[in-house]
Amino acid sequence: MKDPVTISTGITYDRESIEKWLFSSKNNTCPVTKQVVSNPDLTPNHTLRRLLQAWCTLNASHGVERIPTPKPPVSKAQISKMLNDAARSPQSVTKCLRKLRSIASESEANKRSMESVGAVEFLASVLLKGDTEQQAEALNVLYNLQVSESALQSLLGKESELIESLVKLIQRGTYESRAYAVMMLRSMFEVADTMKMINLRPEFFCEVVQVLKDQISTQAAKATLQLLIKVCPWGRNRIKAVEAGAVNVLIELLLDASPDRRTHEMAMMVLDMACSSAEGRAELLKHGAGLAVVSKKIMRISKVASERAVRILFSICKFSATSTVLQEMLQLGVVAKLCLVLQVDSGSKTKEKALEILKMHARTWKSSTCIPNNLISSYPS
Repeated sequence: MKDPVTISTGITYDRESIEKWLFSSKNNTCPVTKQVVSNPDLTPNHTLRRLLQAWCTLNASHGVERIPTPKPPVSKAQISKMLNDAARSPQSVTKCLRKLRSIASESEANKRSMESVGAVEFLASVLLKGDTEQQAEALNVLYNLQVSESALQSLLGKESELIESLVKLIQRGTYESRAYAVMMLRSMFEVADTMKMINLRPEFFCEVVQVLKDQISTQAAKATLQLLIKVCPWGRNRIKAVEAGAVNVLIELLLDASPDRRTHEMAMMVLDMACSSAEGRAELLKHGAGLAVVSKKIMRISKVASERAVRILFSICKFSATSTVLQEMLQLGVVAKLCLVLQVDSGSKTKEKALEILKMHARTWKSSTCIPNNLISSYPS
């Protein structure tokens, strides 16, 4: 314990730990008493801190370093004055943004104070009206504030042009600002209403898919996939994503062995959504490695990835199964893989789908020499 603070339930914690618990992890109860923390303000426990410092001094000969007296959080009045000064003087906006970034990095308490006095609205206004440099700085601060759900909803409700501004930043910004923009969009759409998602423009999908294609960072790739998972089920969004080139980009991502398990799973989820449309299935079949990479993910990544891969194959076999496609599935070993699914414990849903696929095209596949003898016995009658 370096900076003891007492919360409204009367229990004292280390500031960094309780701020992480209450603000970063979004908990609203006291870890000890389990009571709801009605007032998020943290009161410094100076008596305990002095006792800790005295103990450190007494034990200095044993190598114990004295904990420093913590820097007090910036007051709401100071932050409010800074925002008002910047609003009156456009020349001081950049300086204000840098100061806000520094204040936010010091503590969770500072972040909450910033939000409570209108920093979120100020940062949103800079994103709408500032120059490119100011927009990038404001976006950095806004994302790292980890603003509350109510503040995110307020942004979506009041600032209808904010999404468009973030899309423009993705289009013309640096790699860092593009990553922050897509992560900010992900946070916003986690609390967005259905109509916001239905009305997304094609340009939105073009720029978001481009972030995935450019492989800016692992964090940006995951945020992009999470964003697509959130918005694709609504309206014509899955078709807009396909038209933006999502299927080809996802296949290339899945061909790369470097992404981690969760990235592969999310890519398979988005590809599954895309292939629920005729346009998505056509793009998958047009790609030389489309069927092969989907089949390869079965029983190679996780149960989630296997289930999504079989769902994609089911969509292909039910709605896009030309004789050419069925023969390609035989030659690529897709049918043999489906037979293997029936032999192993890969999840009941996955087995059921695999069984349906094999029964669907039994006339074409069952007598084929492309299926190994040890697997042909699994072929359903």
